[in-house]
Amino acid sequence: MVQAIDLKKGMVFTQEGKLIRVLAANHHKPGKGNTVMQMDLRDVRAGSVVHKTMRPSEKVELVEVTKKKSQYLYREGDSFTFMDTETYEQYEVSADQLGDDKNYLMPNIEVSLEFTDSGELIGVELPATVTLTVVETQPGIKGATVTGSGKPAKMETGLVVNVPDFINEGDKLIISTSEGNYKSRA
Repeated sequence: MVQAIDLKKGMVFTQEGKLIRVLAANHHKPGKGNTVMQMDLRDVRAGSVVHKTMRPSEKVELVEVTKKKSQYLYREGDSFTFMDTETYEQYEVSADQLGDDKNYLMPNIEVSLEFTDSGELIGVELPATVTLTVVETQPGIKGATVTGSGKPAKMETGLVVNVPDFINEGDKLIISTSEGNYKSRA
């Protein structure tokens, strides 16, 4: 058992028979009243996301998560197929289970599949950054610098990222998977 104040992004716990993943955790002290934990939580099996407030002393039961190095292979409809790089066993993950992480998946990318101690596949851990190609954006402006306001660019996976004005279609960019923003050219 662990207190709500100790929960961090990425942790998985059980509550009312559901597996819950912490997407964001914020310790909040209002002007009046007691301190609370404001969290964005995803039901691992259903894929639904809720915003929940908990008392810091509230206890939840953590789930032991093991990781296997894997490779993303392909998408078929709303199903994404991954392969364990050691045993070559293949696993399917639904689009609901992946959430926004599906926008960072390119064939052959190395990821970690996350399993509970009972062997249930509960999610995918992405690398810190991915390299994606710009497929649609406004033409680049000569002499533009990184400090400009930027413009939207659509990546090959459908992800839309705000990029500097000098970026053109066809450019390969390094994108942060945790924040979903432009880091640099590849």
